[in-house]
Amino acid sequence: MLLDRLSSGESRAARITHTEHMPARAGRHAVWPHRIRPEVIAAIQEAGIEHPWAHQAQAAEHALDGESVVIATGTASGKSLAYLAPVLSTLLDGSEAPNGRGATALYLAPTKALAADQRRAVRELAAPLGNRIRPALHDGDTPVEEREWVRQYANYVLTNPDMLHRSMLPSHPRWSSFLRALRYVVIDECHTYRGVFGSHVAQVLRRLRRVCARYGSEPVFLLASATSADPARTAGRLTGLPVTEVSDDASPRGELVFALWEPPLTELRGERGAPVRRTATAETADLLTDLTRQNVRSVAFVRSRRGAELISVIAQERLAETDRALARRVAAYRGGYLPEERRALERSLHSGELLGLAATTALELGVDVSGLDAVLIAGYPGTRASLWQQAGRAGRSGEGALAIMVARDDPLDTFLVHHPEAIFEQPVESTVLDPDNPYVLAPHLCAAAAELPLTEPDLALFGPAVPDLLPQLETAGLLRRRSTGWYWTRRERAADLTDIRGGGGSPVRIVEAGTGRLLGTVDEAASHTSVHEGAVHLHQGRTYLVRELDLKDSVALVEEAVPPYSTTARDTTSIAVLDTDTEIPWGAGRLCYGSVEVTNQVVSFLRRRLVTGEVLGETKLDLPPRTLRTRAVWWTVTEDQLDAARINPEILGGALHAAEHASIGMLPLFATCDRWDIGGVSVPLHPDTLLPTVFVYDGHPGGAGFAERAFHTARAWLAATREAIASCECEAGCPSCIQSPKCGNGNDPLHKRGAVRLLTELLRGAPENREGREGREDQADRDGPEAPEGAPKDRPADPAGALEAPPGT
Repeated sequence: MLLDRLSSGESRAARITHTEHMPARAGRHAVWPHRIRPEVIAAIQEAGIEHPWAHQAQAAEHALDGESVVIATGTASGKSLAYLAPVLSTLLDGSEAPNGRGATALYLAPTKALAADQRRAVRELAAPLGNRIRPALHDGDTPVEEREWVRQYANYVLTNPDMLHRSMLPSHPRWSSFLRALRYVVIDECHTYRGVFGSHVAQVLRRLRRVCARYGSEPVFLLASATSADPARTAGRLTGLPVTEVSDDASPRGELVFALWEPPLTELRGERGAPVRRTATAETADLLTDLTRQNVRSVAFVRSRRGAELISVIAQERLAETDRALARRVAAYRGGYLPEERRALERSLHSGELLGLAATTALELGVDVSGLDAVLIAGYPGTRASLWQQAGRAGRSGEGALAIMVARDDPLDTFLVHHPEAIFEQPVESTVLDPDNPYVLAPHLCAAAAELPLTEPDLALFGPAVPDLLPQLETAGLLRRRSTGWYWTRRERAADLTDIRGGGGSPVRIVEAGTGRLLGTVDEAASHTSVHEGAVHLHQGRTYLVRELDLKDSVALVEEAVPPYSTTARDTTSIAVLDTDTEIPWGAGRLCYGSVEVTNQVVSFLRRRLVTGEVLGETKLDLPPRTLRTRAVWWTVTEDQLDAARINPEILGGALHAAEHASIGMLPLFATCDRWDIGGVSVPLHPDTLLPTVFVYDGHPGGAGFAERAFHTARAWLAATREAIASCECEAGCPSCIQSPKCGNGNDPLHKRGAVRLLTELLRGAPENREGREGREDQADRDGPEAPEGAPKDRPADPAGALEAPPGT
């Protein structure tokens, strides 16, 4: 019914390229294990839950048996209750101990919002149990005066991996009574711990296990995940422990109608005369406006902070034309807001005061937004796991729900809305993480040594790369070996060596110049492109111009303004091959994988007219270059191949550049990455290969596993890239095929037909057995270091030096 209303009219109906109807599913009940205390069962029943679903009871049984377990079932399937029942029961048992504080449990969430939401849920559920259950938040927003109470008295502490890394583990003696009694560690939304962030969290958890052992405890790990491929193996790599899998979802599900929506082409012409498709931002704002007018509770998930702000502003303006009260029931939610702003929005959303919300992925992860009728997804979120996680936010009460993915003008989005089988007939991806990445492991060895001197028995806990790394850390003067082990040698805190989210430095504060008011923050790594001098910055519907970016003091000074344009940074990137780990012939060309060094510098920014995107001018910038040592996949072509593809020198640069853009856009279909996690460079004659070369690299120090995955799926990946370009209706290239939203060269030069011919010739030489081996490769081989035979295993040789290197781009 909702979809019919939204698509009424011939022009709207034509925008729906596919509709998937997912039928309702009945649930299967079970009984709680007899070891769950009757008071806990009574509290659960008082909350309106008479009997558990079968997967909840199964997971609780494993937890009570002392087995680490991962619950990998769908959104709104009751994963929280599956781990809360055994945790609360054990905490009650501990509260009756004659001495000491009793049993404790630790909850880890990837976001502060999720931890705050879980504390509220625990308090409500445990209310009948009195003060024997004492949940408390411990994160960066917790007042200093409350932290001592949390350390001494809370028995269920909710925090995040960042706080565990920077605060709890370095000061473990102050947490000794809590850690000594630690029985369970809950890791919520564990599928989000992928790439470099996931690799960091894996090492933080190993440090936690080591410190717990020092105090005589050996906690059981309870993990909750969205549906994912091989969750037990992924959870095992994350924790370093054997983990039992519970993935048979027994919860009921209401009907879900999932529509794929492609915005129409406009009469405007963009760069190089390409047709301009209406933006996903504008289209999503229209849909959110329509849903709000129909009193439909909705969330629009948006890829960027700026996009979330724009959608909320557009919807508010259009609603205000007819009902100002309704306009006040729409808002934006994103990272970078101050803590009090986030909490107020979360309360309004939960109470129903807010009817429509434009949010970044901060609300994707488990925050209870029960009662939603519809979810809008502005652009493919990068993985099928995230897509289904976002779509699952609607229909939590078991009622029917609507999900709409609005395609961006992007190669992957365009491909997906015209190939729905790639979404609805494919399993979700494996989670890629590599705890043995030396750029990740080295700083955690230093942090571990600062917590407790490293000894020989500890080394196996941190993985097989440790023996090679320790001598390098000694040579760098970071660790010193003595008869009793390895010791941290410096005065500064070892935990401050690394930002586990890869931000690469202190967040840049955004301050209003006239008043000194702190508006928010932006990651240091993003500051060069987002808050450079002259940049347009949006915050809660207000527009600001950046007057000054002070990198030394990490401050961007802004003033409120209403410029008739937006800004886009331009940069230059060069790449050098450090080491080729493996290469295979592709006809006369080569497909390679190895280590590279990328140098990137933001050199200018463009001002674009808001409505048409017309370039109004370019301003030079003077910002320092950044270097990044990482992993890359690259391919070369020979002169004979260029002749066969009819690629002359005049169009060679454009053909390579177009193929690079499209391949970056398509890689998220084959690896658990976002196009913003990866970068690319194309060179008509590269000094290291002496041939025309296209590189695609991981945008994180040491690599994140994405380029490695690209190497092992190269034939299917590049074939899909070629099809995405060739099937696009445009004449000379557009954002749906070869233009990139993050191109530092302003999408120039590009040659669409040359890219198709080039990829056709390259694929003609692809070895047949690559695809066969990929097809036979079992899932255990897909997750990183334990790769198929012949896959690279070496890493860059100087991880200690990387600790002092400039942050990655």
